[in-house]
Amino acid sequence: MLVDSHCHLDRLDLAAHAGSLDAALAAARQRGVGHFLCIGVSGDNAADVKALAERYDDVDCSVGVHPLDVQPGAAPALDWLLEELNHPRVVAIGETGLDYHYEPEAAELQQASFRLHLQAAQQTGKPVVVHTRGARADTLALLREAALPNAGVLHCFTEDWDMARAALDLGFYISLSGIVTFRNADALRDVARQVPADRLLVETDSPYLAPIPYRGKPNLPQYVREVAEFLAMLRGEAYEAFAEQTTANFKRLFPLARVKGEA
Repeated sequence: MLVDSHCHLDRLDLAAHAGSLDAALAAARQRGVGHFLCIGVSGDNAADVKALAERYDDVDCSVGVHPLDVQPGAAPALDWLLEELNHPRVVAIGETGLDYHYEPEAAELQQASFRLHLQAAQQTGKPVVVHTRGARADTLALLREAALPNAGVLHCFTEDWDMARAALDLGFYISLSGIVTFRNADALRDVARQVPADRLLVETDSPYLAPIPYRGKPNLPQYVREVAEFLAMLRGEAYEAFAEQTTANFKRLFPLARVKGEA
C-alpha cells in the first residue's frame, strides 16, 4: 500500500475522470494508494480540505497558509490556526515555510507566518508540512529555533544533500515528488539515494509536477505509483518493500492519520 503524503484534492484537474473526484480517488486506490493527505494552503481553503477529509475515510488533511498565500496586513492569527487544528481530521500543520523564489521582497512577512505555524506545532504537537524554495538558510534557522519535538516533513524536496542532512538531523522527514523523475534532476536523485529508508515519504503534490511519463499533464494522486516505482528502482529496493516502508514512515510521522491496513 502507498500513501500520497501531499496532494491538493480541492484543486485537481478532473478532466481525465469526467469531472469526478470519486473516480480520481478510485483510480488511485486501484493502483495501490490507500491513503491521501490533502493539504491546506490558505484560510480560504481550510473548510474545503476539512470537508474532503470528512467525506472520505481514506483522506486526512492539514491546515495552514502557504508562504505565497500570506498577504500583507492579513497574516494568519495564532488563535485561528489553533482552532482549525482542533478538528479531528486535521493531522498536520501547513503547508507553511518560506519561498523567496517568486517573492524575495516578502521575506519578513513569510518568516512571521512561518514562526506562527511553528508556534502552533509547539503547542499542539502536530507535525508541520514545510515548503522551502530559495530560502535554505532561513528555513533551517527557523526550524532550529523552533526545536519541534514531533518535527515534520520537508515536502516536494528539491534542495541538495547538505540541506537534507541538516533537516534529518533536526528530526524531519524528506518527501519526494515527480520532480525526481525529471531528466535534469540528477542532484535530487543523489539525495534520494542517501535519505535513510525510515525517513522518506512519497507524494504527488497534484495537480502540479506530474512525473515522467506524464510530465506537462495535470498530475493526479494515482501517479504517486510512478514516483514510488522510480524511487524503489533508483535505491535498488523491491517496490513492495519500498511501499511498505514509506507507508510505515507516514503513519509514524502522522500518528493521527487514519491509515487502514498494515504497513
